Amino acid sequence: MSEVKVAVVTGGASGIGLGVSRRFVADGRAVAVLDRNGAAAKAAADELQTRGANAMAVEVDVADWPSVDGAFDAVRAQLGPVAILVTSAGIEAFDPLLKITPERWDRIIAVNLTGTFASCQAAIPDMIEAGWGRIVTISSQSAQSGAPNMAHYSASKGGVIALTKALAVDLARKGITVNTIAPSVVDTPMARAATEAGDFPGIEVIAPMIPLGRAGTPDDIAACCSYLCSDEGGSYITGQLLAVNGGMYI
Repeated sequence: MSEVKVAVVTGGASGIGLGVSRRFVADGRAVAVLDRNGAAAKAAADELQTRGANAMAVEVDVADWPSVDGAFDAVRAQLGPVAILVTSAGIEAFDPLLKITPERWDRIIAVNLTGTFASCQAAIPDMIEAGWGRIVTISSQSAQSGAPNMAHYSASKGGVIALTKALAVDLARKGITVNTIAPSVVDTPMARAATEAGDFPGIEVIAPMIPLGRAGTPDDIAACCSYLCSDEGGSYITGQLLAVNGGMYI
């Protein structure tokens, strides 16, 4: 029987992150749910345990580097060395270009880009020691096409794409693959909240514009993560952007 690999999912308590966490359980992984909402992280981990998983929750703000290091130490202590990392933690914002404040800009970059790097940096030593690792970052179609009133968000996700490619080059000879998934419209609580706030037209409005005729789901993204993090499927894919977007490129 092969050793159970430990997967860490940041932002794992809801949306895409929760979908990925559930898929990893189905794949036989041990899962650590990292999220800034501690109660939601615990609820997610409890659910995963009812599915037969060895799962745990850690409350963490990925923009806080010492907190990230402490979170990964906690994972190692309870579950073991980290073999798989999916960086789904992120925040979005909608602000007219000339209304973006320094504080707003810094927070978006801190969570989406710096938080991704801090999480990767904390996980990589375990992977190097094992000679095997899988990292999947979650970027965004907005980094490819741009998006109205989202200059800060698009920039942060563009940075995630560039960071992914740089890490892939640095780690390729160490048995570690690093890829990014760029979703378009995914039906998540964050998307629904943006609709309620009047920042986003709504899933039902955008879905007909997508060539496949529907919005993405967390399960769609999770299936791609599962493939990239497998022993076989993901072994010769690194430094790539996979546009899991239903064919929506504009």
